[in-house]
Amino acid sequence: MRAIILSAGQGRRLLPLTENTPKCCLPLASHSMLEWQLSQISQCGVDEVVVVTGFESERVEAVVEAAAEKFKGLNVRTLHNPFYARSDNLGTCWVARSEMLEPFLIINGDTLFEAAILKKLLASKHDYPITLTTDAKGDYDDDDMKVVTDDGRLLRVGKTLELEFVNGESIGMMVFDQRGADTFRHKVETLMKSPEGLTRWYLSAIDELADEGHVGTCSIKGLSWCEVDDHGDLKHAENVVVTWP
Repeated sequence: MRAIILSAGQGRRLLPLTENTPKCCLPLASHSMLEWQLSQISQCGVDEVVVVTGFESERVEAVVEAAAEKFKGLNVRTLHNPFYARSDNLGTCWVARSEMLEPFLIINGDTLFEAAILKKLLASKHDYPITLTTDAKGDYDDDDMKVVTDDGRLLRVGKTLELEFVNGESIGMMVFDQRGADTFRHKVETLMKSPEGLTRWYLSAIDELADEGHVGTCSIKGLSWCEVDDHGDLKHAENVVVTWP
């Protein structure tokens, strides 16, 4: 199984820390965010990781080179998105579409997770070609990537969904079987041909595929993860990651 980590962005909400350092290379308790991701992935039977770079790609490549030495059983390499500054992450997926010819995983570059989450996703029964990992909590804010689900099926995903229908959030991780890989790749290619393609999130493609009945969900409620968007998130993440083996 191949994992694709979307790490092309700068992380402007973390300035000045990210003035010259990509978000994924910021240190958390002596390891970078990307190193924490790779350490957990290495425990889950994933064969290969492709890290899609953009901003200050040389710094990411240095982390990947060191990680390749540290995690001997994990084949880690990079793929550069040369127009990262002019596109959102749908464009990053378009750059990586040649890596999506077989079943694969997508993981957001700012999603940190304990290995148990990825293990659960990979071991879960996949009733749909695409399976989105979800969590649930008491209330949701404007920044949460909210979801509407029904008995294991994803109905909607987006930040602006009506709260009365929301019953979870995406954590930024999903798995695609062969049919899901083909379907998602085609959707990405189609959307990138539209006038607004460069400004769209890849989850807008998942939202459309959910409406077409292609996407299921895997709940990881009770397991440990966090997302790093701003300085408060970064401080919280420092306390979370040190609890993982």
